[in-house]
Amino acid sequence: MQLGMRSPLQSDKPHSPACLHGVFEALQRLPSPPSCWKLKTVPSRGSTQHRSKRSCCHAQVHAAADLAEKAPETATADFNFEHYMYKRGKMINQALDKALPMAYPPDVIESMRYSLLAGGKRIRPALCLAACELVGGDLEKAIPSACAMEMLHTMSLIHDDLPSMDNDDMRRNKPTNHKVYGEDVAILAGDALLAFAFEHIARSTKNVAAERIVQVICEVGKAVGAEGLVGGQIVDLKSEGLGRGVGLETLQYIHEHKTAALLEASVVSGAIMGGANSQQIEDLRKYSRSIGLAFQVVDDILDCTSTSEVLGKTAGKDLATDKTTYPSLLGLERSKEVADELINAAHDALSSYDPHKAAPLRSLAEYIRSRKN
Repeated sequence: MQLGMRSPLQSDKPHSPACLHGVFEALQRLPSPPSCWKLKTVPSRGSTQHRSKRSCCHAQVHAAADLAEKAPETATADFNFEHYMYKRGKMINQALDKALPMAYPPDVIESMRYSLLAGGKRIRPALCLAACELVGGDLEKAIPSACAMEMLHTMSLIHDDLPSMDNDDMRRNKPTNHKVYGEDVAILAGDALLAFAFEHIARSTKNVAAERIVQVICEVGKAVGAEGLVGGQIVDLKSEGLGRGVGLETLQYIHEHKTAALLEASVVSGAIMGGANSQQIEDLRKYSRSIGLAFQVVDDILDCTSTSEVLGKTAGKDLATDKTTYPSLLGLERSKEVADELINAAHDALSSYDPHKAAPLRSLAEYIRSRKN
């Protein structure tokens, strides 16, 4: 793995995709649920198995922090994406652990923490913090919003995996929330994360003008409601089994709302908390809409080209459910071209910004282009 990646200032080409995969493979281990969480059946309430998960969370997160602290340093002045993501992963994981400590009632809190601290790439909070940095903001002002984005993303995964939705048993190579805690607790845990995300932005954001906090809350609310994630999810559900009967316009609506809306909110919220002006917000909105749609186009591609082991979830489900995807409508090669065009458009949206400050966002765009899971 290359440690000293060159920034866009020093190269006419974006970061090499091959340099980015190891970073996110490592982030998948920041943190990973301990063995006592790896349950294949729902434990009974009050059982030893059910109670044992409670003591695992803090030790796991501290271990993750130690791993991040050992991230390789570099003496070069080049932008080091690997080092950057280790540090951001450590920051976000610690902030999430602190934001949601164990409390009463333990059943729902444990369920929330199981999925929230179950590892993952932390792309949405990383985008939030990178946008704040780009406009010259103080990261501390954006951390509550970054945590909220991960809470909302986690909520969407918990609910998406339910039998009444996508019906998945595995997520990030671990049993899904409802397989461990039961459907009833999983639904409530997702609901609680949704509510807590907004509370956390309002309560924990410091030294930011009230109107900016309200602006972020409105941005996020739209992203996860009927005009965003929920809207995309319902059209997706109603389109299952229709195959090519679902046109490209409807498919784009699904992807832009179910997936891209929260990525857009992550970037824009970080910019707002960082003090961005209206032009900067518009530029970053263009960037985020491009990477957001590209993210789901790549997801469609991976579903038909990768394996369950690599994806950390069931591969081939789109084909099995006759679900409309970019490859099913456009073919695999054209779908790859669409993803490339979208990522290139994202780079174009950052063309007027200092290359060093834009390097994290550019590198994240390249990761989305080349990701393997």
